Amino acid sequence: MNKKILDKSLWKGILVYVDYLEDKIHPITFELIGKARELADKVNEKVYCLMIGHNLEEKAEELLHYGVDEVHIYDNEELKDFKIEPYEKAFEDFVTWVKPSVILAPATSTGLSLAPTVAAKFKTGLTANCTILNINENGDLVQTRPAFGGNIMADMLTPNNRPQMVTVRYKAMTPAERKEEAFGKVVKCTIDKEDLESKIEILETKTEEKSNDLTEADVIVVAGRGVRSEEDMQMINELANLLGGQVGVTRPLIEKGWADEKLQIGISGRMVRPKLIITCGISGDVQFSAGIDKSDYIFAINSDPDAPIFQIANYGIVGDLYKVIPRLIENIKREKEEQ
Repeated sequence: MNKKILDKSLWKGILVYVDYLEDKIHPITFELIGKARELADKVNEKVYCLMIGHNLEEKAEELLHYGVDEVHIYDNEELKDFKIEPYEKAFEDFVTWVKPSVILAPATSTGLSLAPTVAAKFKTGLTANCTILNINENGDLVQTRPAFGGNIMADMLTPNNRPQMVTVRYKAMTPAERKEEAFGKVVKCTIDKEDLESKIEILETKTEEKSNDLTEADVIVVAGRGVRSEEDMQMINELANLLGGQVGVTRPLIEKGWADEKLQIGISGRMVRPKLIITCGISGDVQFSAGIDKSDYIFAINSDPDAPIFQIANYGIVGDLYKVIPRLIENIKREKEEQ
């Protein structure tokens, strides 16, 4: 049986799926647009956005200020609430007619529900939690993500299938900048009424109360394996409080039960991009470093001068954190008293 050869020339453009719920565009959208524009410019192709929901036109127009060529909207009353069947049908309809070569989906609850469903429909690959994306001249997407527990960075390609699909975590990419002038156009799409039917009935929606979100913090102090006991987390908390920041931890401390899993930083936890991050007793393996390397300033404290964390740190102190942190706390307190 001869295998059908893919005609890649039929598939053009980079698509960003827009996570739009409760009348809000998730901020990861602007990160995906920034990366999509970068990739599209390398192969001279368009950037598309796909929005599914209700009352979308005003929000869709706003996306044209971020370097998008076309925003396609499926705007129906039946799409007001997220239901997998009609959303997947709208997504499938867009891909069938427009044929984007690459699809960037957010690693949000909505994106993670839709992406594998669409990938299965088109019998194509899907790489989850990519941290680096590049594109070859022939349009093949180089999808990089940590593998083997974060010990290596693996490059993956989907050379024999289209579309090429990835999900990306929030704070993993640099967001596009808003421009005063809008370019591009909004395209209103239609879909058959029977495709909007769903076996799911939404009885009630509740908004989860927001706790302190590490992904939005400007200052983070992260405790690693070098912290010897749960009681010693008090000095980490004190340092974070003095700096008006939040505390994060690495996976070993979660496994010991010293902190809530929502505080874990790294590929298997939160991707963060603070103005300042201070790492305390963290060696800096690939899994962790990939979660913080977009920070403005990385300040590392570790007793091992050869620790990998120093390779990405802007500033570092080789020393015992039990001597360094108390002195930092003392100096900060003194500065505050003198002000």
